[in-house]
Amino acid sequence: MKSQTSAKDAKQQAVKVRNYFAKQPPSARTRLKQMRGAIRAAAPGGTEVISYGIPAFRLNGRILVWYAAWKHHTSLYPLTAAERRAKSAALKSYETSKGTVRFPLDERLPVGLVKRLVKARIAELPQKKEKAK
Repeated sequence: MKSQTSAKDAKQQAVKVRNYFAKQPPSARTRLKQMRGAIRAAAPGGTEVISYGIPAFRLNGRILVWYAAWKHHTSLYPLTAAERRAKSAALKSYETSKGTVRFPLDERLPVGLVKRLVKARIAELPQKKEKAK
């Protein structure tokens, strides 16, 4: 029964993500698809959900990253202070704040950087605990 519920929930979440994309202007929609592709490539085991009204990826039962479209940029969340420091050279061209990096819509998305940020976030997440035998 649980797998049926999980499959049904996954389908509902996929519909919500598609609806979010559909509400965006074409330029933002294209960028969101690029970001989603980069996140999927870095976290192939992640599942898409809507959380706090924006698309996100869940991995091992926890939110891995959120991403969203705005009028002039797309954002990737969370960006920890440690990651900002570690990737400061790569991030210097982008606006960052306490938990996000903003990628202007009028510039090419740095797909490699997005993948590296997602992989770093995977490393930060607590790993799923093994069940005792």
